[in-house]
Amino acid sequence: MLKSAAKYHIGQVVRHRKHDFRGVVFDVDALFSNTEEWYRQIPKDSRPSRDQPFYHLLAENGKSHYVAYVSEQNLVPDDEHGPVDHPDLVDLFGDFEDGRYPLQFHLN
Repeated sequence: MLKSAAKYHIGQVVRHRKHDFRGVVFDVDALFSNTEEWYRQIPKDSRPSRDQPFYHLLAENGKSHYVAYVSEQNLVPDDEHGPVDHPDLVDLFGDFEDGRYPLQFHLN
């Protein structure tokens, strides 16, 4: 069944359900939009359904910063309720306030 609306929104801080990282949502794909190669790298018994939103995150795990691509089923709201320490946040978002990052960039 096709899910019609994303559960999480741009600027929201989320956490991965199984792996120890959290991040800020900066884009959402209504359905899986990554490469077939990327999808096949996920172990078969852990592969998420393609028919759900997938989120692009500015992620951190305490050791490094990176961009992650995660299915909705593998995300939960962040329980730390604090800012994320990712160097690219300033390019897209304003200061952390009220548990989220406000989108803040200029379009030409």
